[in-house]
Formats: sequence, C-alpha cells, structure tokens
Amino acid sequence: MAECIRFVCGHCARAIDAWSDGNPFYLDEGGKKRYAYHPDHQNLDRCIANDVPHLCLGCGSKRKVDSRKPRTDCPTCKVGRLVATWDLEGQPCPYCKTGVFARHGSVGIS
Repeated sequence: MAECIRFVCGHCARAIDAWSDGNPFYLDEGGKKRYAYHPDHQNLDRCIANDVPHLCLGCGSKRKVDSRKPRTDCPTCKVGRLVATWDLEGQPCPYCKTGVFARHGSVGIS
C-alpha cells in the first residue's frame, strides 16, 4: 500500500505531497529507466532502484534523486541542501524563508 503525506508550511501554507513508494524503476533492454508504480506488481518486481523526490531547502527546486547515486547538494542553486520530500517535517520552508513544514494528514492507497 502506498501512502501520501501532505506537508504544509506553517507560515505561507505552501503544500508538498510526498509518496512513500517514490518512483521505483527498472532498466529496459536499451538501458532507459522505466517507472513501475503501485499496484503494477509485475513490473515492481523488476525494479532495481528508486528515483526519490527531493526539495531544495535553499531555492525550492524539486528533483528526483537516483537511490543508486544519492546526493544532498542542489545542482540548481549550488548552495542549498536537498531533502527527500518524505522527510520534510520540521524543515524550513524555502519559499517564504520563515515557516517550517508540518505533517498535515495522510492518505493510503491500496
């Protein structure tokens, strides 16, 4: 079962949705990433890694980070720190620079 958690900034109310399963992928015959999402169990069994959604706490850019090549530096602004969206609770909001993200509910999808 996949779970979605919504994180909301306590100051500007900016919301970020984070999914527990991320973006699992396998490589096709040509070496290209192919995503397999719940409930596609046949292709999920083929997955070798996960592109995990991240947010830069410096500039607010969003990107997927390959779990085989983890990184925390932001290639967009060069000074910010990438944090997995699943781990945003208590992190500072990069948009208003004042508030912090708090968990604002979750939804499970089977």
